[in-house]
Amino acid sequence: MDYFFNETEKERAVLVGVHTGNKNILEDTTEETLAELSRLADTAGAEVVATVMQNRPRIEVSTYIGEGKIQEVKNVCDILNANVVIFDDELSGSQIRNLENLLDVKVIDRSMLILDIFAARALTKEGKIQVELAQLKYMLPRLIGAGFDLSRLGGGIGTRGPGETKLETDRRHIQRRIRYLEEELKEIKKHRNLIRSRRKKEGLPVAALVGYTNAGKSSLLNRLTNAGVLAEDKLFATLDPTVRSMQLSDHRKILLVDTVGFIRKLPHHLVEAFKSTLEEVTLADVLLHVADVSSKELEYQMAVVERTIQELGAANKPIITVYNKMDLVDGPDVRVIDISRPYVYISAQTGQGIDELIRLMDEFVPGKRTKIQVVIPYSEGKVLSLIHESGEVLKEEYTEQGTFVELLADKMLYSKIKEYITNI
Repeated sequence: MDYFFNETEKERAVLVGVHTGNKNILEDTTEETLAELSRLADTAGAEVVATVMQNRPRIEVSTYIGEGKIQEVKNVCDILNANVVIFDDELSGSQIRNLENLLDVKVIDRSMLILDIFAARALTKEGKIQVELAQLKYMLPRLIGAGFDLSRLGGGIGTRGPGETKLETDRRHIQRRIRYLEEELKEIKKHRNLIRSRRKKEGLPVAALVGYTNAGKSSLLNRLTNAGVLAEDKLFATLDPTVRSMQLSDHRKILLVDTVGFIRKLPHHLVEAFKSTLEEVTLADVLLHVADVSSKELEYQMAVVERTIQELGAANKPIITVYNKMDLVDGPDVRVIDISRPYVYISAQTGQGIDELIRLMDEFVPGKRTKIQVVIPYSEGKVLSLIHESGEVLKEEYTEQGTFVELLADKMLYSKIKEYITNI
């Protein structure tokens, strides 16, 4: 008997962007942003067959690109048998409708592409709710009076998530669904807050890994904690936050949180939907900004992360810049973007620089402990009890003068027992 296996044929995509020259460099379309869009398309499962960029002073209101460029894109699609065109900026409902009528292929934008990737990557209930909520809020204005056709949802990129649940196009139904999902997130947030309260009660400091997508945050988490989380060379390989514990040099236990990667032109609705997850950044004691030192876009990628940190209200926290992927860089001459902050060069793959990173974390994570030796008179039993409660005893002996203790003490404990310090 012969067996035949049907493999889903990859969609063939043409990428299109407009460079105006008068936008913020992080918002304008450039060769670099189109290269990133190509990686996003690849992550979503499409094959990029062509890239088209138009230089014009402003975006065309009705069709994003000009009339002549539309014909050029249509010809490219016909010649290369492309069946989807992906635009580098967020399109309005009318722009999508007009472009699909003129190009006669499916049209999606950068936001829809990112949301599609998130829909495929979300594994937890919270992640799935957050993605669906962002997708619905993105779709809603495009469903109302814009002619956005939901009937096409169900195959190919830009179609995962709520489209598969056969959502009605009725406005009230979608708004009810949005309200329901928001209530679900509130309940999940209550549970997350309970977990955070327990952490706070236990006095465990938290360090959050932040950075541009694919900077190597998950690889670093694995290196520091043996977490065993997925670490792929793809954009948004990690979506749901992962929390693992680790010990610093002074035996302090801390929690390390891996967060979703940032990216330029991140859809606003996605940031809104993921606020409860991104609170891990705002509530952390220290941020480790992981940057891909091998990227030609290093400076711009770091600027995107810094801007997002500011928008989240976390810019006043201690930040250690971790220049990762040193194993991919030739020679020791590497730029430092911001010398005002502590920084370290590492390779999460090889382990280079990890000891130096842990030393910096020793310094900046709250609760730093110092190794000291004290002799506590036998009459001061309360002091000895305090040491056992608040410090970490490494050695304890009974002498003629009193109880000799070698311990690790934080600043508060140190201030209370410093009069008993000995050089024995």
